Amino acid sequence: MRDPVLLLVAHGSRDPRHAATVHALVRRVRALRPGLRVETGFLDFNVPSVGAVLESLAAEGVRDVVALPLLLTRAFHAKSDIPAVLREAPPRLRVRQAEVLGPSPLLTAALERRLYEAGLTPGDKPSTGVVLASAGSTDPEAIAVIAEIAREWRHTGWCAVRPAFASASLPRTEDAVRELRALGCERVAVAPYVLAPGRLPDRIAAGAAGADVLAGVLGPAPEVARVLLERYDGARRPALAALGA
Repeated sequence: MRDPVLLLVAHGSRDPRHAATVHALVRRVRALRPGLRVETGFLDFNVPSVGAVLESLAAEGVRDVVALPLLLTRAFHAKSDIPAVLREAPPRLRVRQAEVLGPSPLLTAALERRLYEAGLTPGDKPSTGVVLASAGSTDPEAIAVIAEIAREWRHTGWCAVRPAFASASLPRTEDAVRELRALGCERVAVAPYVLAPGRLPDRIAAGAAGADVLAGVLGPAPEVARVLLERYDGARRPALAALGA
């Protein structure tokens, strides 16, 4: 019996860097698990749409799909937009929505990878304050998750870690940078907790002007690809069990 198709559900953006980053992540996932069919659908701005991919898969005779939101927190898109689109799938398709990517220790490792790529070293941790800069959300659950990630990450040796948000919530990146300076951290680094470039990541970068280090977005980091496969496997097992596999 074939494994369910993995359908990565991306938000989409007018910024071409967004789709390019998503496709790079798909290539890494395929490299990690040869033979797994991986497709991509977008909610907005880019093609193909999620609905179009589902229609195409059904026309091919595919029966089982795991739809995995390319989201770091379980906010509006994961709770409302994506389920609504998936409910419109052709009835002959079995579609299971996987959990969002975060939180995960692998994502924290990816954040550190990006900070080290930007010039920090593990030895810099005790003297460096980090701004965990998220896109932001009006969903209290999502905000609480970002705050908890910051609290837990602080215990891995950083001078301090503060959450910040590019929209919808406070504090902003520049405010968190100033707070870490006031705490006495020798250097301040900004770690964007976002998957791909775009308008809000650019806002994070602008707010990081007063920091010493700005890391890149998570993008196709190997740890992100491993989280994707973990979430896929978590949704795939119940789906196969239901088929008697």
